[in-house]
Amino acid sequence: QGPPVYVDLAYLPGSWSARTVDEEFFRRIRSLCYVVSGDDHLKEGVLRPLLDALLAGKHQWGVDIQVTLIPTFDSLVMHEWYQETHERQQELGITVLGSNSTVAMQDETFPACKVEF
Repeated sequence: QGPPVYVDLAYLPGSWSARTVDEEFFRRIRSLCYVVSGDDHLKEGVLRPLLDALLAGKHQWGVDIQVTLIPTFDSLVMHEWYQETHERQQELGITVLGSNSTVAMQDETFPACKVEF
């Protein structure tokens, strides 16, 4: 118990640890930005419950704080959740940040986005 914790950026765990992120997590850890990473088969199985928990937890905040969700990988589960809950996301002030930008470093290129506070 206790008051919620407010942060600018929260990095959500991947793989098996993602199962620990539930509605209570989002009710207590209130972030301006949540980074969802972990492009692996384990993450796909827990991604939808994690995203639904964000909606349920944010609903309990009772304050109007804009939240940005930053996925670091492309996922069919993410696309389906986005389309099915888009109206609810807007009601709760949640923006899912997609990016078509690419960064080139040394001999490697990868997708990226810029987040400013």
